[in-house]
Amino acid sequence: MKIQMFGALKKANIKRQLHTIYFVAVILPITIIGSFLLINTYRLLTNYHRDLLESDNLRVKNILFEITTQAYNISEELTFSDDIRAILKDNYYFKSNLVKEVDALTSLDNYNNNYAEIDEIEIYADNPTLNDYKQFHYANEEIRKTQWYQMAVKQSSVFWVPMTDTDKYGNRYWNLCLVRKIPMVNSNYNAVLVIKLSDNYLKTRIGSREYTTMVSVDKGPIFFSSEREAYGKEQIVFIDYDNNYYKCAGNIQLENEVCFVDVSTLPLYQSDSKIYICTMSGHAYSNIKNIIYICLAIILFAILIPGIIIHFFTVYFTSRVLTLRHAMYQASNEDYEITDSVSGQDELSEAFSDLEVMVQKIKQKDAEMYEARIKEKELINEQQQMEFKMLASQINPHFLYNTLETIRMKAFTAGDREAATSIKLLGKSMRYVLENTGTTFTTLIMEIEHVMTYLAIQKMRFGDKFESVVRVEEDVQVKQLYILPLLLQPIVENALLHGLEETEEGGRITISVYKSEEMLFIDIQDNGRGMAEEELAVLRRNVETKDISRNKSIGLYNINQRVKLCYGNNWGIRINSELNVGTTVRLMLPIEKMKKLR
Repeated sequence: MKIQMFGALKKANIKRQLHTIYFVAVILPITIIGSFLLINTYRLLTNYHRDLLESDNLRVKNILFEITTQAYNISEELTFSDDIRAILKDNYYFKSNLVKEVDALTSLDNYNNNYAEIDEIEIYADNPTLNDYKQFHYANEEIRKTQWYQMAVKQSSVFWVPMTDTDKYGNRYWNLCLVRKIPMVNSNYNAVLVIKLSDNYLKTRIGSREYTTMVSVDKGPIFFSSEREAYGKEQIVFIDYDNNYYKCAGNIQLENEVCFVDVSTLPLYQSDSKIYICTMSGHAYSNIKNIIYICLAIILFAILIPGIIIHFFTVYFTSRVLTLRHAMYQASNEDYEITDSVSGQDELSEAFSDLEVMVQKIKQKDAEMYEARIKEKELINEQQQMEFKMLASQINPHFLYNTLETIRMKAFTAGDREAATSIKLLGKSMRYVLENTGTTFTTLIMEIEHVMTYLAIQKMRFGDKFESVVRVEEDVQVKQLYILPLLLQPIVENALLHGLEETEEGGRITISVYKSEEMLFIDIQDNGRGMAEEELAVLRRNVETKDISRNKSIGLYNINQRVKLCYGNNWGIRINSELNVGTTVRLMLPIEKMKKLR
């Protein structure tokens, strides 16, 4: 997969490569990490709000448990109070007697006055002589028909019911009421105790600005809610009433809004009744969504801003690459007039600068090659002229050989051995020159022998003016190395005629042939007058540069050019000279090419 991806990148242009890298290196990781963070953040926030909701539900449950337990304890005391049962059993033909006995009973007033959670304590009895006074009420037919009264008469256990009533202003309100039967021993009357819990007290203890709380008992309607319009209605969530410890936490859709809900069950103390507490948060989900939207906006911002930067950088970078590419295309098509430029100081601008330098060098090389071709043609013309002159002197060479041989024999017969030797050497030299006219290469040994013949002829001419020495190192294979013909004789001739021009006697010409690694050196040294530095500089320049207006150093220039054309520009003649010491002309040749060329 990795190889395929990089293979696809190699086939795409730079702009697409940068976009692909941006997608792989920025968008993909940020999307993956951002998705994980969004999911994890949503889960953490959801769990956080649900934990808070559950904590508030537990808080309400604890408060209700405390209040209902307190109400039960009060009911225990009142239910088994002998004073209360005595009042309920008596017959009151005069209301004053009832008033007197009830006023003497202070416990009921104390509970009403000292317990804020109790809104009202009421005792109902079917004693026909009982009139309504304070907490005591006659259970008339309407009361006796109520469900809670009938349930209380039939059972001895405590139960809780919601009751509704209206205040003096006509406002309807609900109370959670503890209902239980007061056992009437040795009496035919029935009595029921009702303890109403204060709704205002519940609001004070339970009410919360953060969450909506709805409380119901058994299957009855809501008797307490932090929202007034919910009183008397059914619970908005499903409740499994058959489950004694029903608990549920989740989400519900309410008026186009998702709400977190937590429902729990509170079995009441010493009672079969159960309170169902529903705690709901309508803004938690909105808060979570807002946070998620903010996180999503941050992620999109983290993707978009680098994307814009990458886009402009890609346009800028690709335009510079295209400029460089166009310039290289021009250079590859031998169009060296590059007018574009790449701004900046990075690698691309350096590459463009290198291209410009390379183009200048190519132009310079082209100029040099053009000049070299012209020189080569001039050299060829000169060589053709030389060959023409030599061919002109080659008329009937056998006639010249035979004539020289006849003269040599007559001189030898006449006893003039020196003349015979001179004629023999001259014929040998002429034969070498004529045989190598028009040839490309000859062996090094033959070239050296020709030079030695030339020196022998000049020795006969100048006598004791000079002596010559030829040294060839043993590791130089003179028979296997090939050299341009007539290459050494002009140098030796130059040393003899110019180097030893002012020498009357004691002159010396030394020819040394040796090698170093893959280079062959042929040094031709004289011990003549030598040259000053200025004169040597002029000679070196004349050897490298042709000047048709001069007639000196033409031979050395031609030799140098022949070597360079044959072996390359790294090879040729090097001249060293010291005034009153002598001059050395060094010929440098490549051994490997001398072995291959024939």
